[in-house]
Amino acid sequence: MFKKQNELIKHLTDKQIVQNLYFTQFLILVFSTISGIFLFDSVKEFMDLWRVTNNSFIIYGIATAIIVIFVDFIIMKLVPKHFIDDGGINERLFAKRSFPHIVFLTLLIAISEEILFRGVLQTHLGIWTASLIFAVLHFRYLSKSILFTMVVAISFLLGIVYDITDTLYTTIIAHFLIDLVFAIQIRLNYLKEVREGNE
Repeated sequence: MFKKQNELIKHLTDKQIVQNLYFTQFLILVFSTISGIFLFDSVKEFMDLWRVTNNSFIIYGIATAIIVIFVDFIIMKLVPKHFIDDGGINERLFAKRSFPHIVFLTLLIAISEEILFRGVLQTHLGIWTASLIFAVLHFRYLSKSILFTMVVAISFLLGIVYDITDTLYTTIIAHFLIDLVFAIQIRLNYLKEVREGNE
């Protein structure tokens, strides 16, 4: 099944992959809205997910991102590339995007996914269920045990941080910074290859 999914992805153009990403995030926001209508007793209950009592959420968000990025870089250095290769999807998503577009994409992903997985699912189903659903929906990683474990661990960590800080802003900041750093790295590597190819 997952091999067929990967084959289908390989036949998509970079533009189609980006369009699919936008469509997926739109579906996530729609699902979050519909499920939120049924699961939350009031608009106030949903707005409470965004409450902030002090500025510590910023520190938690940045610190969480730094930890994840640091550990991820270590894993990339120690583990053979084919164990953590996602099939080049992220490269095709971000390599040719402008930096403002990358910022917009990673912010959109962070907001939509955190509203669903932390705000809706974890709030009503618990951290384990939310983390499992998060991991399963990242289907392209399921055939790569190390990548799958990393995704589950990151999702669980974000869930713990959300429980500690009790605000979605923390996990959105962390999620955004994690995705942004790796997306910019992909973009810079691509630009470097282009420059070297023109020399």
